[in-house]
Amino acid sequence: VVHLTKLYSTQKPALRQLDTLKISIVIPTLDEALILEDSLRAISDLNPHEIIVADGGSTDTTVSVAHNIATQVITSKSGRAHQMNAGAEKATGDILLFMHADSRLTWESFRRMKKIMMPTGIAGGAFSLQIESKKTSLKVISLLATWRAKYLNIVYGDQAIFVRKDIFQKMGGFSPLPICEDLDFFRRLSQQGEIILLKEKTHTSARRWKEEGVFYTTLRNITISSLFLLGFSPQTLSKWYSA
Repeated sequence: VVHLTKLYSTQKPALRQLDTLKISIVIPTLDEALILEDSLRAISDLNPHEIIVADGGSTDTTVSVAHNIATQVITSKSGRAHQMNAGAEKATGDILLFMHADSRLTWESFRRMKKIMMPTGIAGGAFSLQIESKKTSLKVISLLATWRAKYLNIVYGDQAIFVRKDIFQKMGGFSPLPICEDLDFFRRLSQQGEIILLKEKTHTSARRWKEEGVFYTTLRNITISSLFLLGFSPQTLSKWYSA
């Protein structure tokens, strides 16, 4: 398995070739009405093959907001793993790109991902993380997240994981875990072929750190992911996470 921050290649796909690669963007949601419209409009500007919103039972106006912009809106059993699997099942693209409702990609990042995935040898990958904040602490966390992904093969869902659809199907999709489904998936993905960490970034809202505190949120995330990788039960970790 090779982890890259840059890709050097003699292949330079023509724009026409890039346009033939169909990207299906899958977004799991639960009560995201306040931020979803702006996120979906930004994602729509990327002109993907389709945008699929997989809702887990929102009680606000998330679903109606999604219907105004997304290609498809489906409902499924609550839980990111279930929702992303349900969205992927409806997808008709060549590449599946899983994004959080509060994350965005620039046009340059999206095009770079398409160029990377034109050759058939790469199974998938993720983007580097940039938390949208001027706080030094969150800038450091963004850098550490990229280091963690590059050297430890630990990738979270807010880094926008992408994968070839046929490989996703071969893997059986996301394991039906209540937590850490992203870590589990990316580690299994690395066994399917070459994966890549793009230096281009996914821009993620700082709202979680603002609401819960930078220190607490970071410590909790590190603790939960470490215990998961050590073999602790995801069900137990989910209870601790929600406590």
